[in-house]
Amino acid sequence: MDNRHEVREFLLSRRARITPEQAGLPAGTNRRVPGLRRSEVAALAGVSVEYYSKLERGALGGVSTSVLDAIARTLRLDDAERAHLFDLAQAADGTSALVRPRRRVGKQWTVRPSLQWALDAVTEGPAFVRNGRMDLLAANPLARAFYDEVYTFAAANGQHPVNLARFTFLDAAARRFYTEWEAAADIVVAILRTEAGRDPRDKDLHDLVGELSTRSDEFRTRWGAHNVRLHGSGTKHYHHHVVGDLSLAYEGLEMAAEPGLTLTIYSAEPGSPSAERLRLLASWAASPRTDTQAATTPRTEADA
Repeated sequence: MDNRHEVREFLLSRRARITPEQAGLPAGTNRRVPGLRRSEVAALAGVSVEYYSKLERGALGGVSTSVLDAIARTLRLDDAERAHLFDLAQAADGTSALVRPRRRVGKQWTVRPSLQWALDAVTEGPAFVRNGRMDLLAANPLARAFYDEVYTFAAANGQHPVNLARFTFLDAAARRFYTEWEAAADIVVAILRTEAGRDPRDKDLHDLVGELSTRSDEFRTRWGAHNVRLHGSGTKHYHHHVVGDLSLAYEGLEMAAEPGLTLTIYSAEPGSPSAERLRLLASWAASPRTDTQAATTPRTEADA
């Protein structure tokens, strides 16, 4: 991906959302741009207009940490946006001086037996490993059952590895699975945009973004917003085609042994209906099924 273009569009989008009033400036008249002017950002950040204009054109190579911090404060960037700005600066600079480098995970990555054992040891909630492209790389049995429709969609379309972004935007079943689909779609794109800032030379990510931009207007609109996100913990709501509605908390853990990968574990509040439904899902996952039953029975149960 073109780093200069990414920098330019990101800074423009962040500048456009800050009003003069929010920045403590008079609104004035005859404003021809939404949000702050370049000159106002430069003044608030303590740099010259010429220098800030150069940065906004995408020339972040060699910029100091103090200047990046000043711009982040002026544009009121949150933690995820600030990290994204530093990632973009690192990519432009070509060094690891600003942010610790991340090891790429190629197509040939395979799960270590000990990692699979650890995943399988989690028996009361879905546990899986993904990368920044939203590829599902490893999972415990309950995660495979939880993401049953995701795996089915990938198999039907010859996709490997299984990818959550493709399912979200290209399979109609996703709008039932994610009961808050709009929010889920926002999160998926924000994670991909964050990853693009970390590794703009990731060809697989570039190809994925190109495919989804071509095939989904919903994705293309969200991609153009340049929103980013740190996805560490929270609660999500789903409708599983076997057991029905689930409200699950999640914890995303960065893997020290595998930079760039995230271990995510879902759990339900003890004693809640969702906890009981996870137990039913685990039972369903453990039960033997013929190919015909696997294709038809779950959806019939969901409709009951």
